[in-house]
Amino acid sequence: MFKNDEKGEPTLELNDKGGYFDLAPTDLGENCRRDIVLELEDMGFEIEASHHEVAPGQHEIDFKYADAVTTCDNIQTFKLVVKTIARKHGLHATFMPKPLFGVNGSGMHLNMSLFNKEGNVFYDQKTESQLSKTAMQFLSGVLDHAEGFTAITNPIVNSYKRLVPGYEAPVYIAWSMRNRSPLVRIPSSRGISTRIEVRSPDPSANPYLAMAVMLASGLDGIKRKMTPPEATDRNIYVMSKEERLEEGIKDLPATLKEALDSLVKDDVLVKALGEHAIEHFIEAKEIEWDMFRTQVHPWEREQFMQNY
Repeated sequence: MFKNDEKGEPTLELNDKGGYFDLAPTDLGENCRRDIVLELEDMGFEIEASHHEVAPGQHEIDFKYADAVTTCDNIQTFKLVVKTIARKHGLHATFMPKPLFGVNGSGMHLNMSLFNKEGNVFYDQKTESQLSKTAMQFLSGVLDHAEGFTAITNPIVNSYKRLVPGYEAPVYIAWSMRNRSPLVRIPSSRGISTRIEVRSPDPSANPYLAMAVMLASGLDGIKRKMTPPEATDRNIYVMSKEERLEEGIKDLPATLKEALDSLVKDDVLVKALGEHAIEHFIEAKEIEWDMFRTQVHPWEREQFMQNY
């Protein structure tokens, strides 16, 4: 959350200097966050957590799971409520993935599980991990299609300023039970709460498209009866490129252009989105990339104006 100026326009001045789980008076956004939570609860949201995040001015609010379409509806409603209440406090709430250089960006971690009449099919108390074969197949599909779905889950040029080492955002295609550096983490809860958490998506994504490609990826893993690679419990950020290659750990796309190229090659995701959506999405994003690519940025002038 950033402060607004006297004209009501957002500045780059943060509203607090708090850190992870800080409380007032360090967390100056607490009153605004509380009002957001109360408004959401009045609208029927079940809020599970609300706290200050790692970066100054950064906050997290988690609400209860639902079916895919309802969750997407809730994400859109959530954004509108957050921005509206923040403005009443003289603040601008942004869901931009990386508004500031040098601090953690903002993600939108997606937690997914599958249910049938008997309950959560990802849970199997008979296995050592208590994850079912279906869960492992779904996980495999997500990892297999990660390069392809990144253009959808991280759809703007700024998204790739967040997906860099050192700021807790995932960069590498791997999974773990405990480790927070891979793309997919398995939260410790079991039973009805057994799920996989995909940590790369950011809140600039269209949630309907993002959820569609994530589910298509996982379901393709089940259809093909895929088996995931071994879990990666080391900190991938400190591994060398050679070590990552030895363990079969690929990188996520580093730019929107790379992500778009990967998406069009992924037949499963192209089919899941449909011809109309994929054609218009690719066209719009190629225009965005070209505008970004041809822009002259202040960094370039600072680096090269006097030297060349």
